[in-house]
Amino acid sequence: MKLDRFFAKHPVFTVEEFDEYLGKHNLYTRNALLTHHRKSGRIMAIRRGLYAVVPPGSSPESTRVDLFLLASKMTADAVLGYHTALEFHGKAYSVFNKLYYLSDRKSQPVQFRSYEFISVLIPKAIRGHPEELFGLENYERLGVDIRATNLERTFVDVMDRPDISGGWEEIWRSLESVEYFKLDEVVEYALLLGNATTASKVGFYLDQHRSELHVKDSQLDRLRNLRPRQPHYLDRNNRKGGQLVAAWNLVVPETVLNHTWEEVT
Repeated sequence: MKLDRFFAKHPVFTVEEFDEYLGKHNLYTRNALLTHHRKSGRIMAIRRGLYAVVPPGSSPESTRVDLFLLASKMTADAVLGYHTALEFHGKAYSVFNKLYYLSDRKSQPVQFRSYEFISVLIPKAIRGHPEELFGLENYERLGVDIRATNLERTFVDVMDRPDISGGWEEIWRSLESVEYFKLDEVVEYALLLGNATTASKVGFYLDQHRSELHVKDSQLDRLRNLRPRQPHYLDRNNRKGGQLVAAWNLVVPETVLNHTWEEVT
């Protein structure tokens, strides 16, 4: 069976997509086709049920596989998120060899070459509710539809999970490359998560960038209403030092407060 048309439109594909293309073929036929094309070097297996196409004239070893497509196909509900979403949108300060995708259930990490693909559960506050779709958008990548969090949700998500977003310098430098946010969406999503510390982190950042992002007092007030009653550390994994920013009840490291990393660049 000639599969050139399918391979051209599916540089990365799942076995379910392959079955849909084949139509009424039995399991033996499907497996025989996949085995044949793997042995001939036309496709390569990434993990069970997930394949990448090898262009004519290339070998599996030399083929460059689009990492965002791979991440988007790791599960049926995969959504590029956190630092990977920043990279996808071209706003990450650094490039990581770990790629994160949102899913409604945890999966084992997948290793491909020097890269690791890691699933992250949708935040508990919205998991299983219609709100979990907030800020998820469809994008086209090499002719394939994939999903990623938009910049507004990504902004809040990286504040919520700095541990998988590169740390505070990476987060600040990345977000500062974004010239415009739909701030009402940022605030709305932060409030949906219902996490007082996350709301304060978002509010602190917006307060610090009030002029550049044209932040309104009313937007800050909505976030401030959710701030923690007692001081919380911006970086709860490093609770030494820092300065209290009373308006947000956050103890903020000097590096973040004063951008001291810029002194050594």
